[in-house]
Amino acid sequence: MRIIVVNVNTSESMTEVIGEAARRHASAGTEIIALRPYFGAEAVDCNFESYLSAVAVMDRVTGYDQPYDAVVLAGFGEHGRDGLQELIEAPVVEICEASAHVALMISRAYSVVTTLQRSVSAIEDRLRLAGLSDRCASVRASGMSTREVDEDPRGAVRAVVAEARKAVENDHAEAICLGCAGMAGLEEAITTELHVPVIDGVGAAVRLAEAVVGLGLRTSKVSTYAPPEAKKITAWPLSTALGLRPAAAGDGPAGGAAR
Repeated sequence: MRIIVVNVNTSESMTEVIGEAARRHASAGTEIIALRPYFGAEAVDCNFESYLSAVAVMDRVTGYDQPYDAVVLAGFGEHGRDGLQELIEAPVVEICEASAHVALMISRAYSVVTTLQRSVSAIEDRLRLAGLSDRCASVRASGMSTREVDEDPRGAVRAVVAEARKAVENDHAEAICLGCAGMAGLEEAITTELHVPVIDGVGAAVRLAEAVVGLGLRTSKVSTYAPPEAKKITAWPLSTALGLRPAAAGDGPAGGAAR
């Protein structure tokens, strides 16, 4: 089984962290392909960067010309997942919903600890849209940006543990979801301090993707995620139009190589 894990920002170091986390959690025999967009922000912390990331993620995945079985979007929120599901048949799993689904299996209520306060509403909206908000005790901000989490792992541990403690003691959370792909690897430190389960969204998404593929399931194309109607789309794929990658044989509205 081959799973593409796409970092939603352009940071090379964060892509490496995400790839390592995905491989650590993947089953034996699962190959992880860690990718990052050809264009976009080095860290995604606001709506503008998220919308730009959505385009970049769709561009990157549809431009990948090797076989794969599933895609994991390593961004905590909506970064093109719905659009990508229209473009490919392979299952697409994003880490926000994946971590919440897993948390609901092992706890009565969960909290998310994310980066900046401005990210809280976007995560709340995503969980509400996915029908996963009823048992979310809180979404808390660590006060560190995505780039700061990447550059200062020790500081990230301190900040995340502090907010996770408030979530457990004040909000009555029984499990903690790490609300940023760059937080992968912090689980042990938080569990040691607070003695509650901690879910890394990258690991959760990889395992759920494996399960869906193992069941022989693919994205439904009956209605919502049916392929886009054939029409002219100017400057797509964008990375080719910008000269960031050569044109591929499969380029078009629904390019890609899912098997």
